[in-house]
Amino acid sequence: MFDRLRQLVLRTMRVPAEPTPPAGAPGSVRIFRAGQNLYKLRLFAWVVGQIGAAIGLAFSIGFFMWFKADVEQGWRAAELKAQIAANAQPTPSPEVAPPAATAELATKPAKKKRRADRTFFVQEIAKRTPRWGMVVLGVLEVGAILFFIAQIPVTYAAVRLEFELRWYIVTDRSLRIRSGLLSIQESTMSFANLQQVSVSQGPLQRLLGIADVQVQSAGGGGGGEKGHEHDASLHTGVFHGVENAAEVRDLILQRLRLFRQSGIGDPDDAHEQTEVAATATTVGAESAPAALAAARELLTETRALRAALS
Repeated sequence: MFDRLRQLVLRTMRVPAEPTPPAGAPGSVRIFRAGQNLYKLRLFAWVVGQIGAAIGLAFSIGFFMWFKADVEQGWRAAELKAQIAANAQPTPSPEVAPPAATAELATKPAKKKRRADRTFFVQEIAKRTPRWGMVVLGVLEVGAILFFIAQIPVTYAAVRLEFELRWYIVTDRSLRIRSGLLSIQESTMSFANLQQVSVSQGPLQRLLGIADVQVQSAGGGGGGEKGHEHDASLHTGVFHGVENAAEVRDLILQRLRLFRQSGIGDPDDAHEQTEVAATATTVGAESAPAALAAARELLTETRALRAALS
């Protein structure tokens, strides 16, 4: 069932199942995925969030039931006072104390007095609360319960799909990182601009056996300053939650070293260098006759000076 839901979501959101490999030799493509413990960590955070939401929902339902009972009691007390005002014979209610008992409030313990004060406060609220208002609150509570139940499979599927859509691809010339479900983020870095490869691992990550591999290209050295946070994010890629962080780091460093030794360079840089060389050749060809004429003139003056001295 989840596979059908997954295909439906990917088709609806137009998310490609797999990213295309970056520039590089076909046989050099290596694909890495996030570790299962990263998914377990995200799932644990999701469960904690659901438990917190359930506790909050249960608290709100309990408060609503208590408030509704007190308001209904206030309505009955108001009806009883209306009967007294109309010289009607009131019928004693087991839930509302008769008016004669109000004179005994001064002799009641503090706890009972606080309860009586709360009842009086609720009765005052009941006077200003229409009966349809309680119906609206009840509908809202039922809607909150239904929404909580309906969001459970949706948010679970989002957590799982967010984990499954993490892709880390390395070739002999570049690397590509893609992540995200609602907002897809895909970055590609060429080895021609790569400067630093590092591994970071927090205490919880050490416990789970996962780590982050961070690669940084030219221009991303100002990440510590507030004004360069956005610029640093454009020059930094992170392999989040991989189980073989050392292998990923060593592979990138090895291919980076081979890339620089081969002198291939970035295709765009090579194109620019070719254009510069062609321009220099053209300029040199155009200036060759003028340089030759100047050399001949200098040679003639030198011969004349030698003849005068001899």
